[in-house]
Amino acid sequence: MKRIWTPGLLAFALGAGLALVSPAQAQAGKTEITVARFFGACDADFGKVNDASKARGECGIITALINEYNATNKDNAVVKPQIAEWGPYYDQLTARLVAKDVPTISVMHESVLGDYVSRKLVEPLDDGLKAAGVDTGKYTEQAKRGTVIGGKTYALPMDTWSWLWHINGNLMKKAGLTQADGTPVLPKSPEELLAHARKFKAATGKPYFAWANANETAAPFRTFLTLLYQQNGQLFEAGNKKINLHSKEATAAIELMNTLYSEGHVKPDTDYSGTNQAFLNGDAGIVVVGTWTIDEFMAQAEKPGSPLHGAYSVVPFAKLYAKPAVFADGHSWVLLKGGTKNEAQRKAAYGFLKFLWDRNYEWARTGHLPANQAVADSDNFKKLPFRSSILEITRTGVAMPNTIPRQRTIESVVGEELASVMLSKKPIPQAMKSAEDRVNKTLASVK
Repeated sequence: MKRIWTPGLLAFALGAGLALVSPAQAQAGKTEITVARFFGACDADFGKVNDASKARGECGIITALINEYNATNKDNAVVKPQIAEWGPYYDQLTARLVAKDVPTISVMHESVLGDYVSRKLVEPLDDGLKAAGVDTGKYTEQAKRGTVIGGKTYALPMDTWSWLWHINGNLMKKAGLTQADGTPVLPKSPEELLAHARKFKAATGKPYFAWANANETAAPFRTFLTLLYQQNGQLFEAGNKKINLHSKEATAAIELMNTLYSEGHVKPDTDYSGTNQAFLNGDAGIVVVGTWTIDEFMAQAEKPGSPLHGAYSVVPFAKLYAKPAVFADGHSWVLLKGGTKNEAQRKAAYGFLKFLWDRNYEWARTGHLPANQAVADSDNFKKLPFRSSILEITRTGVAMPNTIPRQRTIESVVGEELASVMLSKKPIPQAMKSAEDRVNKTLASVK
């Protein structure tokens, strides 16, 4: 998942880490634990906020949550954040493990968790979470799929994030693609999608879609996987040892994406930042991007003069085939082996995890879906804008099986080949064979 990073964002260095804890917090006698995370650096805006309900955005809310814990916990503990950029985060984390400079708690995508579990680098959490008062039976279905491997719980889920359609209702109305109440008309088949896209382009002169396709591999892959699973297709052959990109379902998904792009219904040659900006500027009807942008887009839609003013909405990726399904992943918290040096640190670590679990609603205000079913069922959450329309993703989210290794590599390789089909007109059979060969070589190399 990519985000727009500010120039001031700093990465932690091997063996060090960026400490954002004040001298007053690092009081003598307190048990100190370290938390490795990404989500950006925003200390200038939220460094002194210790009430998470008064923060906004991923960076602001996680910063305020840590501050709140440090100011209120009764465990005589203090959390020392270590902030990394998203891109190199896992490479840096691996380097720190090799150097035995292990953070107490680390944020981890659920799609990555299986690699760390298979290498026996992550501690199972069942007993510790139970003792701390976390009921893992309250994990949402999607959160459970992402964090339970081989019957053991290896992470505290933080959220489910997913692939959404963010819609400019003003442009949809201009194209005659809204209902009487102003809500957008969504396509229910590939044929309807192409018809809507053609109608939209004819009426507005703009592309129906924007999704990142230049210097970007995640977006094409996530769209492809969504379309594949909506057809009940499978990405891997029996045993999950080889990828298969030549099935009729995979071919249909790729051909639909390529038709949309070749007919000019996807804004061309835009990277992640450019794609989001195109949507904000009113240069595309729908941007296909994740849950984490909801808060930002809502803020823009509140501004008079914005192309989105009064007409922004968001829905799960439209159901175009047999079943509702949409690519989903999640952020979670893990205890890497060697990260707790003594029982006091271990107790503090589980205390902080319990605190984050209890405050899952505040994190869900980012736009991500709750990992705690009690929060997902709560009136407070359902009152947040658009949440009721995307809550189904906690049940309909799909991803690669968590036993598949090297998922980030697979996403990158397949996404790269998909982009080559759309951007450089590489023949689909050639691109998919190249992707299969590269992925299967990677899978065969895993011990």
